Amino acid sequence: MRFRSLAGPAGAAALGAWAAFGVLAAVVAHDHGPLYLDQGLLSWSVGDRPPVAVAVARGLTDTGTGVVPYVLVVLAGLVAGRTARQRLVAVLLGALCLGAGQALRYGVMELVARARPPQYDWQTEASGWSFPSGHTTTAALTAGLLITALCLGAPRGRAVLCPLVACWGAGVGLTRVFLGVHWFTDVLGGWLFAVGWLGVFVLAAARWLPVSHPDDAAGEPVETDAPRDPRRRG
Repeated sequence: MRFRSLAGPAGAAALGAWAAFGVLAAVVAHDHGPLYLDQGLLSWSVGDRPPVAVAVARGLTDTGTGVVPYVLVVLAGLVAGRTARQRLVAVLLGALCLGAGQALRYGVMELVARARPPQYDWQTEASGWSFPSGHTTTAALTAGLLITALCLGAPRGRAVLCPLVACWGAGVGLTRVFLGVHWFTDVLGGWLFAVGWLGVFVLAAARWLPVSHPDDAAGEPVETDAPRDPRRRG
């Protein structure tokens, strides 16, 4: 897949995600309490949490923060590039996308200032405001970068690997509700934020970066009148 061919889909996804995120953030900021589905889903998770499921959820939720997402971003950069230079650039861009996205999310979180669910329902540690979910945003951004890298650098394995990566990214977000530290709309906001930010980043990179993948030049016009004999001068 040519990298520049991602510009159109990335722009459309970013526009839709940011529009939906803006509406959701406005609703949440107006009413800081739980919305329609929030209380019901939290009550269900609180009433159906066997110890084994809690342990698995804690293990999965821990992969959505700290060093793990950045290790996966490095892996994504190594997969996306074909040369050492391309891999280095891809790793740096991925780390920039993830780090800047996390910083922007902190700003939104402070601006909305939504409280978390009651602490007596928590099954793991949490801090800060609730919207959008940080673990969810980080995992979704990381999953998006991995999927983008697989589409660019691993065409044969992407049919199997991309759904697995997407399930991991979504699963981290769902554990935040299951463990009682976020409302579902916090998680939904994290997914929308991640899609919007990743779409903007991919669109910018596809349009402004020089051609970095041999396949990117596949659509470039070719001079057909050039002499076939390299020793001849036109």
